[in-house]
Amino acid sequence: QVQLVESGGGLVQAGDSLRLSCAASGRAFDSYGMGWFRQAPGKEREFVTAINWSGARTYSADSVKGRFTISRDNAKNMVYLQMNSLKPEDTAVYYCAAGSYAIAATRESEYVYWGQGTQVTVSS
Repeated sequence: QVQLVESGGGLVQAGDSLRLSCAASGRAFDSYGMGWFRQAPGKEREFVTAINWSGARTYSADSVKGRFTISRDNAKNMVYLQMNSLKPEDTAVYYCAAGSYAIAATRESEYVYWGQGTQVTVSS
């Protein structure tokens, strides 16, 4: 069992940066691939970025490549999402998730544990 708690969301202006954090509790954190997803109002939840168990491999959606960076600190049971050059279309609730596998998975079905989400609002 893994519990995930996101933090760091807020209201920012277009072009600003924000860093989200995800604190994990439970066993064997470093055996899980971790991901960030987001859900905008009226839309389905979508994949943002993921990282494998060691942090050596990451994968990101085209919409955030070059702007968002995922990282992890296994010693602290933490995952981070650094978001730069934010755009109004990045407005969403952001969710941290722990995967069934140790890889950087991109599909929701490959994740078994989810946080409650943190709101990110980007004004124009």
